[in-house]
Amino acid sequence: MAMEDALPPGLYIVATPIGNLGDLSPRAKLLAHVGSKARMTVYHDHSSEADRDAILARLASQAVVLVSDAGTPLISDPGYKLVRAARQAGLAVHTVPGPSAVIAALTLAGLPTDRFMFAGFLPSKAKARADTIAELSALRATLVFYESGPRLAESLGALYQGLGAREAAIAREITKLHEECVTGTLDVLAERYAKVAPKGEIVIVVAPPAERAEASDDELDRALGEALQSSSPSRAAADVAAGLGVPRKRAYARALELSKA
Repeated sequence: MAMEDALPPGLYIVATPIGNLGDLSPRAKLLAHVGSKARMTVYHDHSSEADRDAILARLASQAVVLVSDAGTPLISDPGYKLVRAARQAGLAVHTVPGPSAVIAALTLAGLPTDRFMFAGFLPSKAKARADTIAELSALRATLVFYESGPRLAESLGALYQGLGAREAAIAREITKLHEECVTGTLDVLAERYAKVAPKGEIVIVVAPPAERAEASDDELDRALGEALQSSSPSRAAADVAAGLGVPRKRAYARALELSKA
């Protein structure tokens, strides 16, 4: 949306409400009022480079507002390539912050928020989904995913298989009339939602792995001994370090010693 002569030229990234229209920020309301008669242009993941170049050309002399259907643009929505290209071209980029389902769900869940990882939507195919969960399993951070109602139970089951019975929360219809946040362990939540698929937009929040004492030298040696039977020292050290939660440097040094014994 362009707003000639109303604002300094540049790209304005504007967050829109994820449900409750009252959450629109005063700055966003002003932009909406000023640009209410401006023409709209569709921009999405399938937009061509020519489409992006046309927007960039307008940014030199016009104010262009980037909005999503709901929430903050670029958060599981297209726009990153446009912002990157604008910056590389030396064009002005501004943000008008506001609602984001990721942050809103974290505030509702009652799980650690000092460190978190937003992983978007899990893959729909079982193997790719399991591989993604395995990749995230050792990360000492709260995990956040987007999900749809029909896929929720299946995704929760996969998370339980890959992460165990971690604490989790399902935030649904955030800021809307039927907002809810259901908490429990992944196995309990998977069973709950297998009975009835919920409606609305959903955020899954999963607690980080539990703290545990660092593995002893004997535990490390046993695990490395098994891994070295089929892997190189570096590969064995990486796998064991992730599995036991020990520093990779410690595991690699011991793997080298064992491989030479």
